[in-house]
Amino acid sequence: MDDSVSTDPIIQLSGISYSYPGESPVLKDLSFALHKGERIGLLAPNGSGKTTLFHVIMGLLAVSEGNIQIFGRNIESEKDFVWVRRKIGLLFQDADDQLFSPTVLDDVAFGPLNMGKSKKEALFISRKVLSFLGLSSFEERITFKLSGGEKKLVSLATILSMEPEVLLLDEPLNGLDNKTRIKLIGVLNSIDVSCVVISHDIDFLLDCTDTIYTLRDGGIEKDTTVYVHSHDHAHMLGHVPHQHE
Repeated sequence: MDDSVSTDPIIQLSGISYSYPGESPVLKDLSFALHKGERIGLLAPNGSGKTTLFHVIMGLLAVSEGNIQIFGRNIESEKDFVWVRRKIGLLFQDADDQLFSPTVLDDVAFGPLNMGKSKKEALFISRKVLSFLGLSSFEERITFKLSGGEKKLVSLATILSMEPEVLLLDEPLNGLDNKTRIKLIGVLNSIDVSCVVISHDIDFLLDCTDTIYTLRDGGIEKDTTVYVHSHDHAHMLGHVPHQHE
């Protein structure tokens, strides 16, 4: 951990367990901490609980055991999680789960308006974020007519317009071409925000995060072992299914 990383966790999960109805626990006695300044990549097989972990942090799924602390506050009730959602921005794996307003500008302005900004303030913030992402010409575009990659960038804009202190990004590369991928890496590396990024693309994670974790047997761990495998090169997490560009 470098000097810019705070010793006080932003997110602290202790002994978390979660099971879907009729199934074995997907998260089991999991403990995890994200500190200010950390940028963590999460690489693990499908079905290992990556998305479930994000949904637990956001209160979209209720744990059966364990404790959740966000910025030092115990988080238990739905009211607590409403507060969390103002602090942490979640990018869903499927952009269609995130976009619901008629136009791009409407979607991006929804968050600031919901947080109490005036219409003038919300539009100013939204246009600033769209400009930052190179989407100024998208203001009046119809959201459901956008391409997959365009929807993903607009989804990111809806999150950034709320000025979150933490980003949870679930497979942000889904639907992106190589040009947009490069653009996304530049965006993530230019913003000063702590984040956890789920991806099967290890090169992407190495480009925009500092530490890579994996989920195994319901728990989360940092893997510092170098594995040699069939791509004729060596890196950490070679045993975890992943992709290369």
